[in-house]
Amino acid sequence: MFRVYLGLGSNVGDRISFLSKALKELNNITRVGRVSSVYETEPWGVEGQNRFFNLVVEVETNLYPLELLEKIQTIEKKLGRKKDSHMKPRTMDIDILFYNGWSFENNVITIPHPELERRRFVLEPISEIAPMAVHPSLGKTMISLLRHCRDRSLVMRTNNTLLK
Repeated sequence: MFRVYLGLGSNVGDRISFLSKALKELNNITRVGRVSSVYETEPWGVEGQNRFFNLVVEVETNLYPLELLEKIQTIEKKLGRKKDSHMKPRTMDIDILFYNGWSFENNVITIPHPELERRRFVLEPISEIAPMAVHPSLGKTMISLLRHCRDRSLVMRTNNTLLK
């Protein structure tokens, strides 16, 4: 089994419901482990969009990266994500952040996620559930990356709790 960290986000409609449904769908294809708190965050890299609800989840899977990506994209589509929604409002966005401590890159995906260390909206929740996880390319822990992150956008823990 491979340990994988996924980032989930939604900024359209009932964001909590979309996150909850995504976790249930992920539980059908993986073994869901730790789930961070839900964080309300500003959209990263764009203006004029609704705030996101974001979380990070740890899963265990026997799927390889491209197989998992395909399953994740099926979940996103099932939850209403449009094909061309990169940097646009979306019902569900699921990113593979880390995959079993591996570095992997091809024309479809880069693991670890290439922007992770610059995004507070990912570093806050992953530091909550895996503060000592080490970025395989940078050799730094999540808590260290969070402490040195220059991103000052809004990242606020909510009172919403989602169960796996």
